[in-house]
Amino acid sequence: MELKRVVVTGLGAITPLGNTLSETWEGLINGKSGAGPITQFDASKFKTQFACEVRGFDPLQIMDRKEARKCDRYALLALKAAQDAVEDSKLDVENEDKDRIGVIFAAGIGGIKTFEDEVMGYDAERGPRFNPFFIPKMIADIAAGQISMKYGFRGPNFATVSACASSTNSIADAFNYIRLGKANAIVTGGAEATISIAAIGGFNAMNALSTRNDEPETASRPFSASRDGFVMGEGAGCLVLEEMEHAIARGAHIYCEVAGAGMSADAYHLTASHPEGLGAKLVMRNALSDAEMSPEEIDYINVHGTSTPVGDISEVKAIKDVFGEHAYKLNISSTKSMTGHLLGAAGAVEAIACIKAVEEDIVPPTINHVEGDEDPEIDYNMNYTFNKAQKRTVNVALSNTFGFGGHNACLIVKKFVK
Repeated sequence: MELKRVVVTGLGAITPLGNTLSETWEGLINGKSGAGPITQFDASKFKTQFACEVRGFDPLQIMDRKEARKCDRYALLALKAAQDAVEDSKLDVENEDKDRIGVIFAAGIGGIKTFEDEVMGYDAERGPRFNPFFIPKMIADIAAGQISMKYGFRGPNFATVSACASSTNSIADAFNYIRLGKANAIVTGGAEATISIAAIGGFNAMNALSTRNDEPETASRPFSASRDGFVMGEGAGCLVLEEMEHAIARGAHIYCEVAGAGMSADAYHLTASHPEGLGAKLVMRNALSDAEMSPEEIDYINVHGTSTPVGDISEVKAIKDVFGEHAYKLNISSTKSMTGHLLGAAGAVEAIACIKAVEEDIVPPTINHVEGDEDPEIDYNMNYTFNKAQKRTVNVALSNTFGFGGHNACLIVKKFVK
């Protein structure tokens, strides 16, 4: 069977850098930090008191108050990004075959704030008095369900959960369903909203988060010797993937083509990446094989780059092993240095960064690196796009995402040529 070609026709984002795609992209190429003191709860007793929050988002812009109360914050962010992406795609929703349009939308955790609020509100003396929307607000698949109900899309509908690789997995699944002819278009991506007592406390207990409370804007510093953990972020990214001939027939604007996707497992540790990057090597090779590309065809890698001591080193080792001498001709950057780590939404937002890099021939930077803060275990002959965006031709971009549990997912996008 000949596989269909898959293109991207719509994008939507709401992130700590801005509540729209354009604001987010401007923030990325201008090296803006989204970090600041936590405002969503009193974090004064926590080891980490800052995060990358989405600010100024009013859910009443996208739904009425009654409906908004039925949604966790992560689902509200998902609905906002999806609305923007569908509008951007200019799909004629009313006249499309809705049986052939799906929604595959990820969350690494889902409605943790809803869970937290309900459990903390339990009164043993009064007995159980839980919100009837507790469970449907909390579950990780509800954003996909909410988006499908909003538009009446009846195609494939589910969530992918693979920790920080979740939304890259969702895009890969959407890509596969379309190229196998099982859908004309799929709304895909991911959302997360984990700036909460339980999430910050839990990640603090693991010593996973930066504790640089006096300078939050510079706390996320991938590939620097002084990195001390990731910065929690929240937000959502959404892509409309479409079968190429379907997109051309309706005159859609095509951002790029999805060239390939890869998945692998470290099979090593609950939370740490393999020190030699074995799973990372395998996932990049799998994606290159799927795209039928050589390593020399890649121009830019948006790395997982969380600013953790072990993870950054292992990813660099993996890139050097997979790309060989070409590793020194690549641009590499970690946009988490600006957005923070969006967990289950990271892959979608970083895929969008790759798509915009391909569209505009500009690579967003890795911010917060200063001269003299070099790690002896990191090869600085590679181009990490430190501190300032760089103009270059980006024909092909690759996005890496690695999750707790050893889940790895990789996406490759390229300039569209009919």
